Amino acid sequence: MPFLDHLEELRWRIIKCLAALIVCVGTAFAIVLQLPLIRALEEPILPLLHGGKLVYTHPGDAFQITLHASVILGLIFGLPIILYQIWAFMAPALYRHEKRLAIGVLFGATFLFVCGVALAYFVVLPLALPWLMGFGNDALTPMITASEYFDFAFSMALSFGIAFELPIVILALAALGIVTPMMLNRYRRHAIVGVVIIGAFLTPGDLVWTTLAMAIPLYLLYEISVVLSYVIYRRRQRAIATAGEE
Repeated sequence: MPFLDHLEELRWRIIKCLAALIVCVGTAFAIVLQLPLIRALEEPILPLLHGGKLVYTHPGDAFQITLHASVILGLIFGLPIILYQIWAFMAPALYRHEKRLAIGVLFGATFLFVCGVALAYFVVLPLALPWLMGFGNDALTPMITASEYFDFAFSMALSFGIAFELPIVILALAALGIVTPMMLNRYRRHAIVGVVIIGAFLTPGDLVWTTLAMAIPLYLLYEISVVLSYVIYRRRQRAIATAGEE
């Protein structure tokens, strides 16, 4: 295809991604209104509040919280479609074995994002909230607003979901030949420092627990990426050797 035709196809792929995201967010908005998802999302903090309820101080807070929840849920719904559009744009330039690898990457990216969000909600929030609110003791009465709590929870969920895409990035770089397993092994100590910095930067607040809760899984994912990069590297070397013989 000529260069301008590639740009035209890219434009339509982007339009389809945006349309899918709008539809998914709208569907998620209807689901959030019909099902008690907001109630389920606030469960981690309710036992820590006097009166067992979150409060809000602005008339638009309830709508804003519902919209934010819909955006995150819609992003999860729409992620496979968006990744498929990316794959469909790249597929004509890929060999058959590369297409199989790309499909696995699409499913893996969606799965890892969901795992990151689940870890934030089911593990990190229940650990962080009692520790944070325990400093008040009996001298302070927590009156947490719904807006502040959900901003904290949503930002943490998105941070974990995005951070868990690390193996996909590493595998993509390995497939392009930018990084090698030997390089990843050589810079393992740098990777440990890097995941701690990422954990401290992406997690809300300055909690050691939340930083470790992100850094430890990220380092494990890094090690898994090193193992998988060996597979990609060997296939790449075989392909180069075969091309040289021909």
